[in-house]
Amino acid sequence: MLSFTRIRSALALALIAGGASLAPLSASAQACKPVVAVAPSELVEAGKLTFTTNPTLPPMQYVDSTGKLLGMNIDLGNEIAKRLCLTMNFVRMDFQAQAPALRGGRSDGIHTGMFWTEERSKAMYLVPYGLTGLDLVAAPNKKIVLTSADDVSGLAIGVEADSYMERWLRDRQKANEAKGAKPLRIQAFPTTADAMAALRAGQVDLIAPPDYTGKDYVRKGQASMALASQGGTPTAMAFRSRPLADAIATVLNGMAQDGSYDALFDKYGVTKLADRPFGIRGPGPQ
Repeated sequence: MLSFTRIRSALALALIAGGASLAPLSASAQACKPVVAVAPSELVEAGKLTFTTNPTLPPMQYVDSTGKLLGMNIDLGNEIAKRLCLTMNFVRMDFQAQAPALRGGRSDGIHTGMFWTEERSKAMYLVPYGLTGLDLVAAPNKKIVLTSADDVSGLAIGVEADSYMERWLRDRQKANEAKGAKPLRIQAFPTTADAMAALRAGQVDLIAPPDYTGKDYVRKGQASMALASQGGTPTAMAFRSRPLADAIATVLNGMAQDGSYDALFDKYGVTKLADRPFGIRGPGPQ
């Protein structure tokens, strides 16, 4: 019978011959400990967190000159995935296609600065995480100053289709017409970037982006502010899985407690959500 020493020596030689290392695992190779466990069955792909995003809204999500995906929502998504011990997988997609992709099981969540609405809260599990209004901006060489939202009567305004901003404009249009004012000329585009291109081309007088994007355009000299911070509603991530939505809320609450939530929002100049703790708001799918 072989002695224990001889067996151990033979095993060591076999491992070396096979290219295996007898060195202890490094800290980076050790198992990650998630803040809260997410069952693989709750994900499109085990080990990955798949979010759709529309990278046309700086500074929240956009692509740089090299095509790299950047922005506050990207940083936030990466941090959430890290704390869940998952690999972040962002899928670039126009906003109108994101809800069907979620319902069809092609993504785990929508993370594109989507505005919370009661209607959406009944179709998806929404977790609000920020607060956003809308700005009305003009081309930099065409100064338009509005004293109130009533002054938009008769103007041509570009806006992203099926967005909170378009709904706000439609409501304003109805209110102004009820007063006998000139109607708005609302032109809806697939993305805010398309609306911005129309503004540059002189096809519209104003565009109505989310306020963080409007201020970013003004800061970069790409637009002039006509009327700032109108409306205002929470922005939310959306999920098809309640357990995953609860896990995301747990991570956000942890980030709020350790100060990383405030630091991230301050870095990008985005309005924080004061209504805490974070959690699902609304009944979810009916």
